[in-house]
Amino acid sequence: MSNSTENRPLSGIRVIGLEQYMSGPYCTMLLADAGAEVIKIERPGSGDPRRLIPPFVEKNGVKKAGGYLSYNRNKKSLALNLQSEAGRETLKQLVSVSDVVVENLRPGSMDKIGLNYDSLKKINPRIIYAAISGFGRLPGFESEYSSRPAFDIVAEAMTGIMDLVGFADKPPTYTLYGMADVHSGLATAYGIMQALFMRERTGLGQMVDSAMVDNMLALNERMVTLYSLTGEEPKRGSLRHVWPRGAFKCKDGYIALNVPDNIIWKRLADTIQRPDLVDDPRSADGVIRGENAEFLQAIIEDWMADKTRGEAVSALNDAGVPTGP
Repeated sequence: MSNSTENRPLSGIRVIGLEQYMSGPYCTMLLADAGAEVIKIERPGSGDPRRLIPPFVEKNGVKKAGGYLSYNRNKKSLALNLQSEAGRETLKQLVSVSDVVVENLRPGSMDKIGLNYDSLKKINPRIIYAAISGFGRLPGFESEYSSRPAFDIVAEAMTGIMDLVGFADKPPTYTLYGMADVHSGLATAYGIMQALFMRERTGLGQMVDSAMVDNMLALNERMVTLYSLTGEEPKRGSLRHVWPRGAFKCKDGYIALNVPDNIIWKRLADTIQRPDLVDDPRSADGVIRGENAEFLQAIIEDWMADKTRGEAVSALNDAGVPTGP
């Protein structure tokens, strides 16, 4: 893609970012990377809270936060006090000549100052208002949680993801720091692109409601399907429906291995020189392999014991068994 924004997909699109922390900034950063002009609105004096989140880098006496730099490239910044009449009027003027507003402030914040979607679409009927929150706030679809604030770990917990990460004898564990924010930012950017495309047909903007819980639940699809169809509750540290999947030990560390079906299982069995496992009733399918995981893992790791990660990965990938160090 050209370095010039003139030839990018969103060239000519102006985005107002009423954003803080991660999900909103990540969303608008994606739009900026695609060529949109992004104007980030920040609190006078303090700015986005991530300006104070380490690690820090200092040059010529100026200290900048990596927590801020990570999600705010290719943007303009404007300090605006939305609690003042002058600040609100300035925002209204910006909205009148913009295409998209992305907002991930605490639910209800924009309602209190009269700058929610219903208010802004009167100024600019073509405006697309993307609201990111923990539990969604599209009028008519609110829940008892809609007004709650939320960070990424809340969405991971309430969608069952934390309960599945880690080991059976340990507490639930979060995944990557900020994953729910980053994924929600990406999902919201996708929704904005659809809304822009639809505006070409209708001439009108719309509200894009992005709930972190919805976005993370979509990532937990396999476990939701398992429970919905079988009534079985997934257990942390134990995959009952597919095996092998996880980290396997070589002589210099671990490799990641996933065998989703019997086609890949046969390739694995042949590679580790145990073709008998293909017809062994203890490894007939993913569910049965999961029940006999301790027995089978010892066999797989015995083959890996005298191999480096590179050697094991090379042998398995050559045989069509996707794996990596």
